[in-house]
Amino acid sequence: MVQPPGPPGEVLTVAETAARLKVSTATVYAMCERGELPHFRVMNSIRVLAGALAALCEGRAKPGRAR
Repeated sequence: MVQPPGPPGEVLTVAETAARLKVSTATVYAMCERGELPHFRVMNSIRVLAGALAALCEGRAKPGRAR
């Protein structure tokens, strides 16, 4: 079972996102690269909003970067 996403504005690292989805960090990076997981960058690091992760899990995510 996927862990609950947390508050919609919570900012997750790639490792935290991977742990919640129960996939590898490489899978999260690939999902971001393909535009399947909305994300943003802080300097050189990828971050995912918990709300975007929840939307993805619920099947209502819009591809691309988080806004």
